[in-house]
Parts: sequence; structure tokens; C-alpha cells
Amino acid sequence: MIRRVMGEVDVKFGIRQALAKIDEAFAKRSETIKAPKPLLVAVSKTKPVDLILDGYSIGQRDFGENYVQELIEKAHDAKILEHCKDIQWHFIGHLQSNKINKIVNLPNLYMIETVHNAKLAENLNKAWEKVKADKPDSSKLNVLIQINTSGEDEKNGTNPAEAVNLYRFVTEKCPNLNCHGVMTIGRFGHDYSTGPNPDFIELMKCHADICSTFEKDPEEVQVSMGMSDDFVQAIEMGSTIVRVGSSIFGARAKKTEA
Repeated sequence: MIRRVMGEVDVKFGIRQALAKIDEAFAKRSETIKAPKPLLVAVSKTKPVDLILDGYSIGQRDFGENYVQELIEKAHDAKILEHCKDIQWHFIGHLQSNKINKIVNLPNLYMIETVHNAKLAENLNKAWEKVKADKPDSSKLNVLIQINTSGEDEKNGTNPAEAVNLYRFVTEKCPNLNCHGVMTIGRFGHDYSTGPNPDFIELMKCHADICSTFEKDPEEVQVSMGMSDDFVQAIEMGSTIVRVGSSIFGARAKKTEA
């Protein structure tokens, strides 16, 4: 249950509670799963800047946003720039090619988690090359490849069978991108009484295929899966990045972006 203080969501409590659950789930994870302790990305979409400041004040640094325009506004917000100098923005929504230039120049952009095809990767690579020309000290742009493990038409992501090929394209053809690993959204509402989430099983299979094909240490290839309702189960299966929103910030109103 979300605790409220003076009529507002208690973000600090929500973050501490999420971190405690991460610790607990990580401790339960089988020793056969070689993966680091998961990173918490606090998903602040549709939520006001003041709640982000609350989370940042107790040490939370990674925040996720789904909408380009909202991320632009928050990344440039005067209070964020003044008080959250080490914030790390994760873009976790659908990124259209015509909005790439708007997002790559944002202060404290840390990762694009939703690279779902070669075209987007190629365009991001070209855009980041220009960013590096303006900022010579810039490192590579961190990305994850998004995989549509559930096969739902409304979800973006490459087919699991193409995961290795997309990973190869990003690592071999996009020198300005640092491909950290894989990500999925998965089907909502899985009934865990019937067994493990098949989308998590599928993503871990993609992870294993990538590690095997490219002779990668499994601990070096990130796995972003799990949200408020299922991040505990995702961690137990090997997730290294969890994206938690409503259980930290409270329920959110639906929003659309053109």
C-alpha cells in the first residue's frame, strides 16, 4: 500500500520499500543465476518534479521517463538542474526517429532502453556522433535492445529470434552506442500461480543466446525486466534493472503523446 504524508505520496518510503524488496529478492535468487544486484529505476512519468526531488534527496539517482516531451521538460527544469546534478535519465518509452535529436542533447541522459530495430539504432548512432563532436569528452550512448517477448502487436520490440542479430548490429555497426543488454515490457497481469512468467523466461533465453554467441560474461549483459507488479519475480529470474513506478509514486493518470 502506498503511504501518504499530508495528502501526498511518500516517495521516500516507496523507494526504501522497493530497495528492501530488491535486497530480499536478490538474496533468494538461485546461485546458478550469475547476475549482479539489480538497479532500481524509479519511473516518474506524469509525476511532478517535486516528487523526483524527494527521491533524489535520499540517494535515488536513476529515473525513467516514457514520453519525450515530458523528459525534455524535466531534464531542463531549473530545480532538477540545480539540485539533481548526478541524476541519470533512462528513456523507457517508444522513441520515434524524428524525436531523436530532441532527446540526445538532454543533460544527464544516461540510457535509451528501447532500441527496437536497426534503423533506430543507426539513427541514434549518427545523432550521438554529432553530440560527441560538440562535446569531445562525451562517452558512448548507453542503450538496451528491446525485445517483444509477448508477441503483442501494440508493443514495440524486435522478435526474440532476431535478438542476436540486433545485438550484433548495434555492437558492430554503431560505434557510438554502448549496448548494455536487453529489455522487455512483457504481457501485463501474468498469474504466477500458474508458474513463471513466460516473457521473463523468453528474455533470459535471449540473454543466454547473446552471451553464448558473443562469448560474453552473463554478468556483463544487463537484463531490464520487471515493473511494480512483478519486479520481485523478475529479479528472482535474473533481472538486473527493474523499472518501478506506481508503487513508488502512486497511481498515474493515463497520458498520450503525439
